[in-house]
Amino acid sequence: MALDIVTLRIAFALMAFVLMLLFYFWTYRPTRSPYSGWWCVALLSYLAGSACFLLNRTIHQVWANPSGNVLLVCGGLAVWAGARSLRTAGVRRWAFFGVPLATLSASVLDNPAVNVWSGGPVFLAAMSFTFAMTSWELWRLDSGYSTHRLPMAAVSGALAGFYVLRLLVFLQEGQNGPHFVSFFGPAVTTLVTAVMLVVSSFSMASLSSEQQMRTLATAASRDGLTGLLNRTAFLDLGARQLDPSAKTGACGALIMADLDHFKSVNDTHGHAAGDAALRFFAQACTAAVRSTDLVGRYGGEEFVLLIPGASADTAEAITRDINRHFAAAPMPSGANVPTVSYGISTYSGEATHLAELMVKADTALYTAKSGGRNRAVRSDGRPGIRRAE
Repeated sequence: MALDIVTLRIAFALMAFVLMLLFYFWTYRPTRSPYSGWWCVALLSYLAGSACFLLNRTIHQVWANPSGNVLLVCGGLAVWAGARSLRTAGVRRWAFFGVPLATLSASVLDNPAVNVWSGGPVFLAAMSFTFAMTSWELWRLDSGYSTHRLPMAAVSGALAGFYVLRLLVFLQEGQNGPHFVSFFGPAVTTLVTAVMLVVSSFSMASLSSEQQMRTLATAASRDGLTGLLNRTAFLDLGARQLDPSAKTGACGALIMADLDHFKSVNDTHGHAAGDAALRFFAQACTAAVRSTDLVGRYGGEEFVLLIPGASADTAEAITRDINRHFAAAPMPSGANVPTVSYGISTYSGEATHLAELMVKADTALYTAKSGGRNRAVRSDGRPGIRRAE
């Protein structure tokens, strides 16, 4: 018995509508998770696209058919954007504008008034692309995410493969080919997509909740002004990182930094200028070190960096690099970039406690301050204190 495409599309639209309401009221509104938000957009696009296809073989087909193609492609792009949001990656604007525009152009130029498959090859290629990219984004998520990402990656990969096969058979047989109609026609596709949406709905909700938990955890560990690790998070992560040093023979350096005469910046130019200086110095620190190094705001205008594998010479070179980046900061009009004093301590091969390293670096920082500021001083007692460049 042949599948009734109109009934299936109505059922699919109703299912998409119910899922969208559930996701909006029970997942997105309580959590404001970007992932669930993008899924609401995707489900709305699928709902609207299915509604447009119900107007095929009517006088409205000329605009409804291209619109349906574009809306379904936008739904796939929204699913991809949601997957990217799980790793805080932005939207690919070229894709969000270029892929729907290509789909629309192909449909409009392919006689949509009489051809229900106007722009078919471009539409199928676009859907293959969006689901394949979604699967790729989910597979590459870090291992810290729950295993719920794996079913979503598998579902997206299966849909990508299905659309690739649809495209290949469509190109070989055309829209009326026996294999295309039997295995890859609109009725079969609507049924397959509906089943996969239902199967993946639990994973969608779980990933949305997990994204919100990660966002809250990140907010709790970050300084609100600079975006660096806050004091508590730095001390916790630094202690963990130093814990295996005795076993591995690891070495490294800790740098404490303090902006010189910072109070005068606030007093003379206002707190907005002081906040700008703190943000720019934080950016200079992150620009001068690796993404795996720890950088935190220890309090006020004081910062701390833990750099595994660095020697005292390397740490001193890093302070010069920080100063170079900081000197180029676009401070508010009339305000100068403050100078910075640094204290450096190192560890190598022996059991080391973070508190001990910080005391040594803080002592060196005090020496830098009392010696005239705007310089880096090592805790190893080496002579020749000089100004940081």
